[in-house]
Amino acid sequence: MKRNQTTNAICKKVFLTGLFALTLFSNTALAQRISQSQVPSVIVNSFQKSFPKAYDVEWKLKGEHYKVEFEIGLLGTDHDAWYDKTGKLIRHKEEISKSDLPQKVVAKINSDFKDYRVDDVEKITEGDKVIYKIELKSFSEEWKVSFDAEGAILSKVAD
Repeated sequence: MKRNQTTNAICKKVFLTGLFALTLFSNTALAQRISQSQVPSVIVNSFQKSFPKAYDVEWKLKGEHYKVEFEIGLLGTDHDAWYDKTGKLIRHKEEISKSDLPQKVVAKINSDFKDYRVDDVEKITEGDKVIYKIELKSFSEEWKVSFDAEGAILSKVAD
């Protein structure tokens, strides 16, 4: 009986140590949350110039890029922006409403996804390229569909 208790205690310690190490590794491997004072001033200045009304600002370091999560507007529209070390905005993701979609995207949704409702809409800008990621839901199915500004489907994944 005593041997089982000792074995269980050892297993528990090994499990908890492994779980702690995995948690620590996954958090540092994906992104490291940092304070704004740890972000180079050229990046902070670029961010504040591009998004002067941002609030609830949180910074993360992902590899060599700085990601900032923030909100804008009365309703707190979510935004994510990625900057390189020179302060250049390299990617911007924002929540938008269906009414902000280009007409060609709306037309494609209406023709190819008639029985679906638009749930979440994100506009992702990288340089001159703009992608709209949209969650479409019907009674029995859900899709995550990416469109370009012309309404062409770039990807369609069951959700």
